[in-house]
Amino acid sequence: MTVRRLIRDVSSVLVIAGVLMLLDAGLTLVWQEPVTAVIGTIRRDQTDLRYLSYNAVPLSLVDRTAVSQLPSRSQRIAFLARREAAQVPTGAAIGRLEISRIGVDYDVVQGTDTASLERGPGHYPSTAFPGLGETVAIAGHRTTYLAPFRNINELAPGDRIVLQMPYATFDYVVQFDKVVAPDAWWITDNVGYERLVLSACYPLYSASQRIVVFARLQSVKPSAAAITRA
Repeated sequence: MTVRRLIRDVSSVLVIAGVLMLLDAGLTLVWQEPVTAVIGTIRRDQTDLRYLSYNAVPLSLVDRTAVSQLPSRSQRIAFLARREAAQVPTGAAIGRLEISRIGVDYDVVQGTDTASLERGPGHYPSTAFPGLGETVAIAGHRTTYLAPFRNINELAPGDRIVLQMPYATFDYVVQFDKVVAPDAWWITDNVGYERLVLSACYPLYSASQRIVVFARLQSVKPSAAAITRA
């Protein structure tokens, strides 16, 4: 009886494990990987959000004075962009990414290391912050850790992408997309105008390639910090 019960119990455990594996696979196919989704939610809740607003991390008197002495809005925005890039630590939120076309509304964190991308889309530290007239690159997962870029392949020319930073809101328009090799670092090259690059694994469930969406800056709305003059 003991052996039979042991066999029955082991069989039950294996059946339950099999059902859970099938459920996990099914959810991943139609939505996202559920275990990492829970981890991603926890990690996102732990993200440092102080740098999303100057109310939480105010400009110093020196910075305010420097900004007020610059003659144009674009120069003031550029000054604040460089300030943010120099101060924000890896893993902290730097801005908010909104893509209504595919339902994206996520905080963007600084860094594309494993831990940072568990929190949401991550800004490539080797690229500029918005407002400097250069390439801004952001990476994100498609099937794990809340899968922020799952439907990035659905973006089409003319679609709008909004990146809200503490010093200004940047409105980009999609130009085109391209599938490239994982080591195609040319996608982050500067091209003579401000461009936003979004990258993610391609195809789904594989890291063999990358799908990259290129968007060009269309307009900028400065925040109060970039408008105020002494």
